[in-house]
Order: sequence, then C-alpha cells, then structure tokens
Amino acid sequence: MADTRVVLDSEEYPDTEVQKDRVLTLEEWQEKWVNHNTGFHQEQGHQLLKKYLDTFLKGEKALRVFFPLCGKAVEMKWFADRGHSVVGVEISELGIREFFMEQNLSYSEEPIMEIPGAKIFKSSSGNISLYCCNLFDLPRANIGKFDRIWDRGALVAVNPSDRKRYSDVMLSLTRPGFQYLLSVLSYDPTKHAGPPFYVTDGEVKKLFGSVCNIQCLEKADVFEERHKSWGIDQIIERFVWIYLAEHRQPLGAVPPVATRGQHRIKKKAGSSPSGVARHSQQ
Repeated sequence: MADTRVVLDSEEYPDTEVQKDRVLTLEEWQEKWVNHNTGFHQEQGHQLLKKYLDTFLKGEKALRVFFPLCGKAVEMKWFADRGHSVVGVEISELGIREFFMEQNLSYSEEPIMEIPGAKIFKSSSGNISLYCCNLFDLPRANIGKFDRIWDRGALVAVNPSDRKRYSDVMLSLTRPGFQYLLSVLSYDPTKHAGPPFYVTDGEVKKLFGSVCNIQCLEKADVFEERHKSWGIDQIIERFVWIYLAEHRQPLGAVPPVATRGQHRIKKKAGSSPSGVARHSQQ
C-alpha cells in the first residue's frame, strides 16, 4: 500500500544478520519458567505503557486487547480493571497459573477442542482469557479480532526466522482502526545471541510498513546489572506505535509529554544513543 508513513529514529548496529539462524524451542521456553529464569517479567509493569495508556485507549470502552506471549504480565489486569476484555497466549501453563495466583484472581480452565493438548484459562469475571498453546496454532481457535495489541517481549522473543509468520498472525487478528504498541530492543547482537533478539527499524518496517503507519514514540536506556552477563554494556528500548494507514491520525494524537526522567528523543546530526531516557524495562 503506497499511502503509509514510517517515522523511526534509531542508530543501528551493522551486523543485523548474526542472529538470523538462532532458534529456541517451545520446550526451552517452558524450562525457563520451571527454572525461574524469567528476568523478562516486570513486576511493576511497563512504565512507558503506563505513560501512554490513556492515549492508547483513547477513552474508548469495552475494547478487546491482545497480549501475544503474555507470560504473567501485570498489564493484563490494568486493562481488565478498566473494563476491557483481555486475551493472551502463552506456552507455559505455569506462567498462566502464576498470573492468576499473583493477581489474586479466581479462574476456570478447559480444553481447547480445536487445538489438541491446549487449554484456555478464564478469570471468574470473564474478562481475562489466556490460551495455553503455541501462538501459531491460536488462529485455529477462532478467537476473533482485536482493537488493541500490546507487544512487549513477544516479537523480540520469536525466532528470527518466524517473524514474518508472526506479523501475519498479528495483523490477521486486528479490527479496522486498531492500535498496536510494540517494544523492541537495540544492542550489539554480536555479543549476545538472544533472546530477546535485536530487532531493527528496517525489520519493523518490512513486517508492518506495507499496510501500516509506524512511529517511534520514545527510546529509553534500559540497561541493568543483569545485562552484563550478556556481554553487552548498552541496551536501548524503542517504543513503537503501529496503526493502519487508512486510519492515519495526526502525530499530535500521542502527546509528547515530558515527565521527570523521561523525554522524547529527537534525532540530531551526530547524536548518540547515550542521550536516551533512562528506564528499567527489559
């Protein structure tokens, strides 16, 4: 589609192909939960999502919100508490059970007839439904379409060779006028094999840019002490807004509100990633 807009702004590492053949199996992801190797989980939720949440929701009621590879993300309860319907998919049954336990939510479970061996876990309130299965099997369950997608820790976790299939699934689940917030990471991929994987702006454009507008809202320095074990000394999160080209909205629809310790990044000649806002996110 010709009428699309891509507004991305980040410096990229030159060796973008080094991770392309890296593969993690579903069993390896399940083992991470069993072994409590879940440093990717954020107990306080994602602070940039919190900052943009009202704008993301646009005051709309009873939205359907999708969480790919949801884990036990606390943000699911944020949306449910605002009256929205949340659907997530996660391969780890342990992660799903921990979500309901830690959020003090009662739930029921039942098999998914369309996907042998899969289950669905539903909150007693009925507005949180978590599917325990392979994400790529999920369309077989006919889960419907969504108004919002929150993608943090999903695209960056999918094996690089599966990204096109992943983006096709995401777009197939969207309603007209959808909003998609995506968190991706920049670091030196020659020093860390992933996951999370390094996803370039060019990759985001290739996956979504033919039919969607794309805008980088913010960049943040999310380096933590634990990242030293990856062999890196810098990791930058990019917070990306994706929406259908035919539903273009003025960029002012997402206000560049500066808060203490946070600011929007504007590219300058010779600028360095060291000028990004500092958050603890990944």
